[in-house]
Amino acid sequence: MEQTQPAIPTHRPNWWKRNWKWFVPAGCLTVVLLFVVFVGSILVIVFSAMKSTEVYKDALARAKANPVVIEALGSPLKDGFLVSGNTNVNGASGESNLAIPISGPKGKGTIYVSANKSLGRWNYSGLVVEVGQTHQRIDRLQRSAPSNSP
Repeated sequence: MEQTQPAIPTHRPNWWKRNWKWFVPAGCLTVVLLFVVFVGSILVIVFSAMKSTEVYKDALARAKANPVVIEALGSPLKDGFLVSGNTNVNGASGESNLAIPISGPKGKGTIYVSANKSLGRWNYSGLVVEVGQTHQRIDRLQRSAPSNSP
C-alpha cells in the first residue's frame, strides 16, 4: 500500500512583501510629481493673470513702440515669464507696481511701471525701461517741457 504524504502548504508572501521594493519609490515619486505639477499650475495661473492686466499690456506696448528701447535691445522685443510686483483693482480704482522682464537680440532689460487707477482710468506715475548691460534708464513718461509762449 502506498502512503501519500500530506501536502505541505507553501507559504506565499502577501502582495506588500512581494512588491514594496518598487512600490515605495514609485509612490514617493508620484507624490513629488503631483506637488511639482500643483506648484507649476499655481505659478502659471498667477503669471497669466498678471500678464492679462491692462497696465502690463500698455507698458509692454509702449516699450515696443519706443525707438530708443528698440535701439538698445533690438527688435523684436519679447516679454519674459517671471513678472514681479502686484496689481490690485477694485472696480474703477486700483494700483499697480510691476517689473516686467524683456529681451531682444541685443540684450535684456526690465520695464518698471507704477500706476494708479482712478475713475476707471490708469494714470502712470512711473514707466521706465532699464537696459540690463548698461543700466541705462529710458523714461517712457518723459513729457516735453511746457512752452513759455503766451
